[in-house]
Amino acid sequence: MKIAAYRHQGQPGVGRITADGKQVEPFQLSPEQAARGALPIVEAQVAGRALPATGAPIALDQVQLLAPIPQPRRNIFCVGKNYHAHAKEFAGSGFDSSAKSHGDIPAEPIFFTKVPESVIGHGADILHPGEVSGAIDYECELGVIIGKGGKGIKRADAMNHVWGYTIINDVTARDWQSRHQQWMLGKSFDTFCPMGPWIVTADELDGRDTNIRLWVNGEKRQEANTKDFIFDIPKMIETLSGGITIYPGDVIATGTPVGVGIGFKPPKYLQPGDVVRLEIDGIGVLENKLR
Repeated sequence: MKIAAYRHQGQPGVGRITADGKQVEPFQLSPEQAARGALPIVEAQVAGRALPATGAPIALDQVQLLAPIPQPRRNIFCVGKNYHAHAKEFAGSGFDSSAKSHGDIPAEPIFFTKVPESVIGHGADILHPGEVSGAIDYECELGVIIGKGGKGIKRADAMNHVWGYTIINDVTARDWQSRHQQWMLGKSFDTFCPMGPWIVTADELDGRDTNIRLWVNGEKRQEANTKDFIFDIPKMIETLSGGITIYPGDVIATGTPVGVGIGFKPPKYLQPGDVVRLEIDGIGVLENKLR
């Protein structure tokens, strides 16, 4: 099942994408529920309630897709340096403040967060903050959507807490990341978390084995498989929930592979007018332009 959030005729909606990918079947939700995107659907399924009834299908080209969770209830949990080649690439860039103390390859998952207000949907513009940063980078990542919440979740049970998957572009101001010696500020600018185009439920996709790719203006920059994670999804959930209670609808960005702009000599930073296209097998395409 693919669950999309959208705007149609000025009103928010949430629906199920049809099998042919050409229509969306709107769930019968109140405007307040629909404004929360997929969250009411996640919460209903976790609670064992039936999904809301659906109305007449709407052609997908007649709606504006939004992020499937337009405003997460709290910060997005992100894992840094989770592919071996990217970890070495980042450590050698001179922008990795963790490399000096922890080495190129981390021994445990490195978590940071992005604020909810950074989230935008497929087709929305990424705002290039040229007045404060000239080192804007891209990162293609698999996003994990938590279903059943909990604390102290063991890796053997962790996949039972995954509700679905989406695509995330972890856009980053590299100069801020270096200057402030931490990762939240440079990754949380407005519009720096494109997410979408929808959520694919875990019964239709195994996020532990899927291909991810990214292009900038048609040039392929990143390609990998999530089998190449340093820390797999169960390890991420076990680590995160060790001291923090996670809730239905929480989002985990699982890390990016080699090929980010900072890894080139000289770096290939994003510029206004660039189009960034992300693709994950089994999910779809997330594309945004810089403005």
